[in-house]
Amino acid sequence: MPVFDIPDSSRLRYRLMDARDLPLWYELDQDPEVMRYLNDGKPSTWEELETYFVPRVAAFTDPATGLGLWAVNDKESDAYLGWVLVRQYRFGEPACEPDNLELGWRFKRETWGKGLATEAAQALLTVFQRDPAIRAFCAVADPDNLASIGVMKKLGMRYVDQRLHHTPLRDFSCVYYERPRL
Repeated sequence: MPVFDIPDSSRLRYRLMDARDLPLWYELDQDPEVMRYLNDGKPSTWEELETYFVPRVAAFTDPATGLGLWAVNDKESDAYLGWVLVRQYRFGEPACEPDNLELGWRFKRETWGKGLATEAAQALLTVFQRDPAIRAFCAVADPDNLASIGVMKKLGMRYVDQRLHHTPLRDFSCVYYERPRL
């Protein structure tokens, strides 16, 4: 059991994910629309998830601090809807910002437009903002991903700039939004 807990929100339940959740990650990544702004709509292969995604998630997951990917499930049906990421911004890079937590989200297409990503990200942000060691919260998105940018704005994040975002698989241009810890 994780030491860190995210209380249920009005419609959603949360659980810290680990390598046993590979089938859920795979299922989510098979929809080209879900992957549209991440890698031009190419579904992830099982091998890519197993050799890259699972070890990377494991590297930043910490049950004691709550960093990691949080499964988002419907409270009534317990159906898996997607996940919300919480990790140090620029994790794994020399310029890592431990006091700036990056939030990210990926949800099944049938959940889009219902405010679930905002509800889930807000639930996590509410808990993490209690930590006085955190200076800010941020998120990045493809400049054309207006839905994700809308979630950022609803979370109180403000546009800072457009920048190159680095991942071990590729670099891409993104918009960067941030808000201070309240």
